[in-house]
Amino acid sequence: MNKTGYNIRVINEKMGEFINETFVDQLQFKLFLKMVHGCIELGEDLSFFNGTTFLVHIPNKILKDSVVITTTKEVSIVEQVKSKIEAFVTK
Repeated sequence: MNKTGYNIRVINEKMGEFINETFVDQLQFKLFLKMVHGCIELGEDLSFFNGTTFLVHIPNKILKDSVVITTTKEVSIVEQVKSKIEAFVTK
């Protein structure tokens, strides 16, 4: 069984790829995308921590010089569960 995954990538010419995250929940993706857009428009640094495993801080100057790309792709539920299990095993 597959679900739609929503991917966001933030790539900087000099520093490479900052973010390459796929969200399965469309609402979480939309909120994250609005946060990135708001930081670009308001001239703020992009700072985000999900409370457990994902921390990002990109200064606004670097964020404005970066390319933000979003896509949708099919994500296998089996692969998702496998990733989560592997993450627990490596802790």
